[in-house]
Amino acid sequence: MHALALHLARGVQLARPGTSAPASNPSHQRSTLRPVAVAALALTLSVLWPIQAKAQDAPALPDPPVANSEMDAELFYQLLLGEMHLRNEEPGPAYSLVLDAARKTQREELYRRAVEIALQGRAGNAALSAARDWATAHPRSDEPHRYVLQILLALNRPAEITQTLRTLIQLAPPERRADVIGAIPQTLARTGDKAAALQAARAALQPFLADPATASAAWTCLGRMQLDQQNNADALASAKQAMTADSQAVMPAVLGLELMERDQPGAEALVRSFLERNGREAQRPLHLGFIRALIDQRQYGPARQEIATVIQQDPKLADAWLLQGTLQFQERLYDAAQASLEQYLVLARELPAEAARRGQTQAFLQLAQMAEQRKDYAAANAWLDRIEDGQDILSTQLRRAAMLARQGKVGEARALLRQQPERSPDDSRRKLLAEAQLLRDQGMHQAASEVYAEAVKRFPDDADLVYEQAMAAEKAGRPDEMERLLRELIARKPDYHHAYNALGYSLADRNVRLPEAKALIQQALRATPNDPFILDSLGWVEFRMGNLPEALRILQDAYRRRPDAEIAAHLGEVHWVKGQREDALKVWREGLLLNPDNETLLSTLRRLNVKP
Repeated sequence: MHALALHLARGVQLARPGTSAPASNPSHQRSTLRPVAVAALALTLSVLWPIQAKAQDAPALPDPPVANSEMDAELFYQLLLGEMHLRNEEPGPAYSLVLDAARKTQREELYRRAVEIALQGRAGNAALSAARDWATAHPRSDEPHRYVLQILLALNRPAEITQTLRTLIQLAPPERRADVIGAIPQTLARTGDKAAALQAARAALQPFLADPATASAAWTCLGRMQLDQQNNADALASAKQAMTADSQAVMPAVLGLELMERDQPGAEALVRSFLERNGREAQRPLHLGFIRALIDQRQYGPARQEIATVIQQDPKLADAWLLQGTLQFQERLYDAAQASLEQYLVLARELPAEAARRGQTQAFLQLAQMAEQRKDYAAANAWLDRIEDGQDILSTQLRRAAMLARQGKVGEARALLRQQPERSPDDSRRKLLAEAQLLRDQGMHQAASEVYAEAVKRFPDDADLVYEQAMAAEKAGRPDEMERLLRELIARKPDYHHAYNALGYSLADRNVRLPEAKALIQQALRATPNDPFILDSLGWVEFRMGNLPEALRILQDAYRRRPDAEIAAHLGEVHWVKGQREDALKVWREGLLLNPDNETLLSTLRRLNVKP
């Protein structure tokens, strides 16, 4: 063992160079200094003198040659004093002493220790200074640059990260650079100034956008950050650039799929072209995601064709049968849906338990709901009884509560929901939302409004709950209360575009303050230019203002983007008023097929005394 380490192990105090040890009670010295000495020993041995301990039963070997440490007594004392300051909750002097030692020795371990001390003391600028010194001393080490990046983000200074990002990419081996680039969006996701982060990332990526080996990853990175800022059109342009750079790269297509889910025009064509070029069978996970997106957008015809292709290619692929059952369920083809879902359950037995769990729960819930539609409540409960996973218990009980409400047992349904245990705040939120929804389904809008008010009280920062509370107030016949809640929500969260749309639509539907209604809807549309439901609102206000050709154009666009019963109600009425009766009847029939219980569509048909 090194002589200095041996002194420490014996509890001997080292005096500072140029002084003598204080003459005091030795036992007192040991009890005061031994913990510090042990801490210093752990630090110095782990940093500067790694020693392999010999096993007691190992054969005796000659002692290796003594290797003198780079540390002299003065440097050792400096480190020891720094640790003592830290132990006495004096991080400032500790940081200064350790950072000075790091600069003298250029040891990475000491730079790291200085950064850690500053971070423990919540001195962000000091930590940044030490990390930058470390990066300067060791420019080929990626660790100090990672510290610099994380500290700058914690200090909300994303504009300064450009060079650090570029250096981290350059330090990665060529075969890993695309992975490093791909991690950038998640790394920067929590920064407050997203525009500055995007600008810095774009500047950092410039050389990699031009490099064929990294261009696709770099463009995808920018597209993902643009998507995070809801710049959907820019994100699609970046995805196209990425796919042009590498037509076989899957991540640009995944980005396109996410844009497709946000109704971005051109995204579906991007994903479809990738699948056609690279083969649906070879890109099965992406293909299944594409089908799910088609179903979510109610593009049932194209979805049906895609599923048929999958099942023909691989009839034992369980997820294909689950998708087919889900599609048939949404199309209200209940007998066919039941057969598909039962086939899925047979095939799912061969899947790993964790992989099958979510799909099985989905299948059981849909089968239960179909039995409920037939008013076969015993069969519905039997399907729910087959859901065994504890994580799905709440979903099961929510479905049971909905069945009780459907049978007129609203009190029992609410009691069942209220008695469910809550493992997380999200469980509490789900319970309240489910209770409010079953009350709305029963036309008990005042009671639903009260439940939403309770939810808002428990989750005051949840904008979605305030929005739902406002919608319930309108249904309860209190439009002034709805307007007050929505205006408060807009004042508190100006970028919450749903509030602008809802308020504008409500004014248009009541045929009051139409110019204001149009301005509110246009404000919402600026946030999401292709949202079919906001387009529906705009078309409806144009109709109320007497602009029938413009109303028809907008509503046809909305219905093309999202076939929906409520949009069908409005589009049909415009056709009807224009004298295009057959067109109106055709659209209304389609709307009834989509949702025969839609309140807006049914009230429109009653008001116009039409039976399509």
